[in-house]
Amino acid sequence: MKDSQTTPIAVEELRIGMFVHLDLGWMDHPFPLSSFKINSPQQLETLRSLGLKTVRYSPEKSDAPAPAADQVVAKDVLSPEAEARALAQAEAEQQRLARRAQLQAQKSSLLQCEKQFAEAARSYRQLVDEVDSNLAAARTRCEGVINGFLQQMLGDGDAVIRLLSEGLGDRAALHSVNVTVLCLLLGKAMGLSHETLGDLGRAAMLHDMGKQQLPDRVRFREDHFTPAEHKLYQSHVGHGAMLGKQLGLSVNALLGISQHHEMADGTGFPLGLKDDKIGPLAKILALVNRYDNLCNPGNPSGALTPHEALSLIFAQMKTRFDTQTLGAFIRMMGVYPPGSVVQLVDARYAMVVSVNSSRPLRPRIIVHEPSVPKDEALILDLEQAQDLGIKRSVRPLQLPKATIDYLSPRQRICYFFERAADPLVVASGA
Repeated sequence: MKDSQTTPIAVEELRIGMFVHLDLGWMDHPFPLSSFKINSPQQLETLRSLGLKTVRYSPEKSDAPAPAADQVVAKDVLSPEAEARALAQAEAEQQRLARRAQLQAQKSSLLQCEKQFAEAARSYRQLVDEVDSNLAAARTRCEGVINGFLQQMLGDGDAVIRLLSEGLGDRAALHSVNVTVLCLLLGKAMGLSHETLGDLGRAAMLHDMGKQQLPDRVRFREDHFTPAEHKLYQSHVGHGAMLGKQLGLSVNALLGISQHHEMADGTGFPLGLKDDKIGPLAKILALVNRYDNLCNPGNPSGALTPHEALSLIFAQMKTRFDTQTLGAFIRMMGVYPPGSVVQLVDARYAMVVSVNSSRPLRPRIIVHEPSVPKDEALILDLEQAQDLGIKRSVRPLQLPKATIDYLSPRQRICYFFERAADPLVVASGA
């Protein structure tokens, strides 16, 4: 619907300071928004190169009035030279082509991450099937996943934490792969050696394997457990450590599995160990395990957004976790981890889709922009859009229906990583 406060104005009559509205598709012009105030001669030139005779003009939002009829300079005087206009048109076309290329690169990158996550989840399910009959094959499969992750993660440059789509596997597999990915990223951020990262990855991938020895009804902790059921649930830690020993894991990896439910304040299980008695790998695993369970509980109605989960851990649970580990995790994930739904300072809604662990305060987001089709939405890098920022976190249920349909907030949070590269989108890309 067109703004009732706008009036048509000839393109030749436009001046710096006027607020204009372009009735064009997002891919048909090079400006970041379809409604904006003209603030430079270059923008005037670009507007004239679009081939439009008129645009809509909003007097109330403008700093410059429309010229009176006797003040309008002849078209031939205001129009740029034909050669300059052709150059401007060519530049506009290049920008449109660049956006299409960026969109394709964005989709290809996401598809590759989802493919690798799905392969890891499939390997986990195969590993579960093999542990009872072929320990050597299970060990080899686990090594293959962890070594593959480390090979990609430890190359030159930063790693970007990426939010994935839903429906990539069953709950146990999603949890194990999620925890493994975040543990390795956190271990890397904390400066662990390659060998130690390998132990951490194996412990993370196998930390819940002991649950295969439990009845289905107690494999995932619930508030309504009886004391007997809770004790049976806790026994998965011992089962997992025994399985890890059969698989030939190192002492460090075994400690990570056997202590992944121990808390720094002594409230964990099975031994109620305190901070100085808990190994460094277990401290990482306990924190990441808790974060993922808050985001992805058994009952989806109780799920917290990533921002809420991180805030809850910091505000109410920080005594349960190692201070150094928690600080490193918050720095890595950012204030608004991937999957968080936010409102920007300009009142638009957006979803955080990736965070560069070296620049966590300026994540990449998808913005709900009604003028841009959902399947053409580009990732906006807040590192490049310095004049745009996040105002607050929002629960998905608080969003307008149109925004929910556009952003598709995830009910299950799945993470992977990709190599940091040149930004996909500069500030004008949204």
